[in-house]
Amino acid sequence: MRRPAAGVAAVGAGLAAYILQVRPRQLRWGATDQEFDAPLAGDDLISDPGLTATRAITVRALADRVWPWIAQLGQGQGGFYSYDFLENLVGCDIHSADRIVPGWQDVAVGDEVKLHPEVRLRVAALERGRSLVLHGAVPMGNTSPPYDFTWAFVLCEQPDGTTRLLVRERYAYTRWWAPLLVEPVAVISFAMSERMLRGIRDRAEQTGVL
Repeated sequence: MRRPAAGVAAVGAGLAAYILQVRPRQLRWGATDQEFDAPLAGDDLISDPGLTATRAITVRALADRVWPWIAQLGQGQGGFYSYDFLENLVGCDIHSADRIVPGWQDVAVGDEVKLHPEVRLRVAALERGRSLVLHGAVPMGNTSPPYDFTWAFVLCEQPDGTTRLLVRERYAYTRWWAPLLVEPVAVISFAMSERMLRGIRDRAEQTGVL
């Protein structure tokens, strides 16, 4: 009887360590205290989020070199510059681009950005060259999603000629059980977002891209 009890205790200790130590770092990877607390484009779409993640990276390039990679985000376009092979395991058909494609640059409010051939978010706000905000949720068959979601990409030029790229996710829960779905997704999102930020940075810093 002691072994199951010990196993439960170990699981509980591991979960507590994740909640208290790992999770907070995942939700703010790369972001300063000021960036994490600052209002960003799209925050007004969800006034009382149940979960917020703000992640950031420094790009050694001006914002106008970074923006084209943001503008062409999406399945069937530039992809998400992350782990394509993992996304494609669930049928996303993502092929992240390594070049700027002029035909994918004319993003506008109201456009749809695909995460998957059958899953789309809407461009809810846009400041060309500075911010892009996607809004929506992943459908669950015939059941409406138990949350609302925004995904914001914000560029902040720095005095030294670099650019801070901030990515913020905000979830508003509409069902009591929504955290049971969103929290595991947030762990996966951390891994994918970290790789995406590095992917955008590496592409934007390439010489002679534009």
